[in-house]
Amino acid sequence: MSQTLFERLISGELPTKVIYQDELVFAFPDINPVAPTHVLVVPKKPIPRIAEAKEEDQVVLGQLLLKAASVAEMLGLEKTGYRLVINNGRDGGETVPHLHCHILGGRTLRWPPG
Repeated sequence: MSQTLFERLISGELPTKVIYQDELVFAFPDINPVAPTHVLVVPKKPIPRIAEAKEEDQVVLGQLLLKAASVAEMLGLEKTGYRLVINNGRDGGETVPHLHCHILGGRTLRWPPG
């Protein structure tokens, strides 16, 4: 099975700016930003999507959300607000089959989205 784009970024095979990483998660700028600040936080374990996460992924999922909040704060977004987005499946906007959380901020975000 071939590696996803995110696995190749995590391994260093493809270059990216590393915003944060620890043993469980990796954060980097989105290559197609839709907001002034658009960062992805991905688990290093390749979980295809949130609907395929298992009970044993609980620690990784918790770390994903906690570190997304930490990265948002590190980027100064806690002052004005930000949005966390997890897409699931084609109709949900998923384009890479590797679970990831979008951090969107730096402008007013409207509701409902898309």
